[in-house]
Amino acid sequence: MPVREPPLASARALGLLLALAALALVCVASLAVGSRSIAPATVVEAFTDSDGGNQEHFIVRELRAPRTMIGLMVGVALGLAGALLQGLTRNPLGDPGILGISAGAALAAAVAVLLFGVSSVYAYIWFAFAGAAVVGVAVYTLGSLGRDGATPVKLALAGAALTALLTSLTSLILLVDVSTLNALRFWLVGSLAGRGGGVAVQVWPFIAAGTVAALASARVLNALSLGDDVARSLGVRLGGARALAGGAAIVLTGAATAAAGPIVFVGLAIPHVARAIAGPDYRWVLLYSAVLAPVLVLGADVIGRLVAGTGEMQVGIVTALIGAPFFVALVRRRKLAEL
Repeated sequence: MPVREPPLASARALGLLLALAALALVCVASLAVGSRSIAPATVVEAFTDSDGGNQEHFIVRELRAPRTMIGLMVGVALGLAGALLQGLTRNPLGDPGILGISAGAALAAAVAVLLFGVSSVYAYIWFAFAGAAVVGVAVYTLGSLGRDGATPVKLALAGAALTALLTSLTSLILLVDVSTLNALRFWLVGSLAGRGGGVAVQVWPFIAAGTVAALASARVLNALSLGDDVARSLGVRLGGARALAGGAAIVLTGAATAAAGPIVFVGLAIPHVARAIAGPDYRWVLLYSAVLAPVLVLGADVIGRLVAGTGEMQVGIVTALIGAPFFVALVRRRKLAEL
């Protein structure tokens, strides 16, 4: 089979511009579409010439704009985290859940509601973020034990083991305490609904810092993709490189999960789409993932508003419905390639 040549830089740049155009369109749709559709001209007017007594302006500025902003940030965070983890573990089936980060955030939020009576998203967001960070560090520490250090296989196994344990504990809490289930039922399936500007203010510094660290990891991820021995010969310090990429993934996934709950399959699917378009160079894979992932998140959120009539389907459910067939197709393709 002939080797597929990577796209030229000009083609990659053009594709990135098209992806940005798609992102702009889905942002407009997120502001305009819902149980009450609003004309695009009115959406623009809400920001350029706002009328405090206009109900449509209020809906756009106070309800949909913060929701769209959070969807943008969560999408960027999950897309970058997925690309980082797939590069770090050299596992094409990896996503942010591979390190147990989402499971740690969910358990911490459930414990906060159960033990401390936390009921506001602005309060348990910090518990969720702390749980994600602690579990991410724990997985990396467990995966680093032994002579070989943090190998991809050991990281994956440690993440899978802790994810199973933490998910079981979260399910136990939800089963024995109905009030905790009621407080977290929308957050646990992944939702942008009811997220105000205060949530965006709380998480954006973490997502900004994680984004900078992720983009700074592009060169070392390219080296790691060639194998540990080659990476060492190129002067890459494996421990530091993995700590940087893994730390960025922890921060990004923790912040995204704290803000909107564990939204699945975005971090798995989008990096594969990015590689199909831009080739294996992580400088481009990370950029494409940061643009395409919010397109998926916001697009799924808009779809969820439309298909449920007067209600809405949470974004985590829509991404699962979209991502599950993709995951099956990906596994089947890899099995056929191994025959």
